[in-house]
Amino acid sequence: MKKTPAGNVLVVFVTAGSSKQARKIGQTLLKAKLAACVTIFPNTHSIYAWKGKVVEDREAVLMVKTTDARYQEVERSIKVEHSYETPEIIAVPVNRGLPRYLAWVVSETTT
Repeated sequence: MKKTPAGNVLVVFVTAGSSKQARKIGQTLLKAKLAACVTIFPNTHSIYAWKGKVVEDREAVLMVKTTDARYQEVERSIKVEHSYETPEIIAVPVNRGLPRYLAWVVSETTT
């Protein structure tokens, strides 16, 4: 059975310590054709448990549009660029979406 474009597309969420770092990660992913689009939400406020403490930080959130086939490379690239010991990298499969948009994501991330 042939996979539909929706079955191939992922949205990967990543937090970064600053908008500057988020932009660098996004540029790296786009230049390598690992993502079709990276949306950055600057100045988010995160509250999380880390090493036995509750921490509050300002962060930037990246929403990376890519494909399942490119995920491992996306993860490796983010880890190289990222300053966190354990960066948040969470991939969510896209079950539905505008077919033309999903096809664009697939075409932009195909090498």
